[in-house]
Amino acid sequence: MATATPGACARRSGSDATGSDAQGRAMAAKVATRPPAETLSLWKREQARLKAFVVDRDTEAWQQDPAFSGLQRVGGVDVSFVKGDSVGACASLVVLSYPELEVVYEDCRMVSLTAPYVSGFLAFREVSFMVDAVRRLREKEPHLVPQVLFVDGNGVLHHRGFGVACHLGVLTDLPCIGVAKKLLQVDGLENSTLHKEKIRLLRAGGDSFPLMGGSGTVLGMALRSHDHSTKPLYVSVGHKMSLEAAVRLTHGCCRFRIPEPVRQADIRSRGYIHRTLGIGGTPAPGRERSRKAPRPRAGPEGVSEELAGHIPPSPLQSLGSTWPSDRSYRPGPEKLSSPPSCPLWLGETPSREPRVHETERVHPVD
Repeated sequence: MATATPGACARRSGSDATGSDAQGRAMAAKVATRPPAETLSLWKREQARLKAFVVDRDTEAWQQDPAFSGLQRVGGVDVSFVKGDSVGACASLVVLSYPELEVVYEDCRMVSLTAPYVSGFLAFREVSFMVDAVRRLREKEPHLVPQVLFVDGNGVLHHRGFGVACHLGVLTDLPCIGVAKKLLQVDGLENSTLHKEKIRLLRAGGDSFPLMGGSGTVLGMALRSHDHSTKPLYVSVGHKMSLEAAVRLTHGCCRFRIPEPVRQADIRSRGYIHRTLGIGGTPAPGRERSRKAPRPRAGPEGVSEELAGHIPPSPLQSLGSTWPSDRSYRPGPEKLSSPPSCPLWLGETPSREPRVHETERVHPVD
């Protein structure tokens, strides 16, 4: 699978430039194309397969401690688009100390998106970059691996109960929390007059109310994350953590409206785009997440044995490197004794769903 080197954006001339431009236009057209029904069906089956491995309860002692005693490192991931570019993006992973919330590790890479954005399938567009970033961290500085990851997207609050935060958690085997800025209207949840009234009743940072779907299941919590923020965050379980602990930790990591790990990942990914390409980064369009910038792609082969070992291989990996594959889907065993394996997408390099992402401010006001 072709990759781009960070900063390798020198201008080319003659036939080389012409060929490169044509290739870029072809890739952009591909990314803008909605996958065929067969591909969406495969993606749904893969989500169902991985969903069986989601753990929605506390798994670490620090998660049950009122002060999170024992928690020392929190991580955040983000993908930022290159402005005006539907293919180029920057994927970032940051690790912060806790409770100080100071950045102790940063990894930003330019990536090329090859899978389109489809609501409900963000992970098939972006998760590979995030998994690869975790792999690099485990290889380079294992003592800095975060004890929990914040993801700018949903977890079990999702069309099929398996959003990008669940996907990333299962593939990396790390506790994950999904934090979205907009309500995903599933299972009867609506941004109705009643919902807006509940939001108005959130008087102070830390106030919250449950998001109960029509099925009677609590899918997440609406949280007022900061005293100066009137817009709530929608917190949901990603993996290996209870909803109660996820909400408490999210509030504890908010200096402003957005949890600091995600906020720093966003700031640094856009800064990297500016330094590398000399242009500004922009948030991605879409629901669960958002942006991107050109750079080396990560693929299934980029996942280390350490990460892949706890999950059986995905049937999707037999489909080749391009998402519009015409090969048939071969379902795996109905019951798996261990979690799934590496990035499971049909795109050459999955990325994340475009989302409407507001630019963060440096003062505690939305």
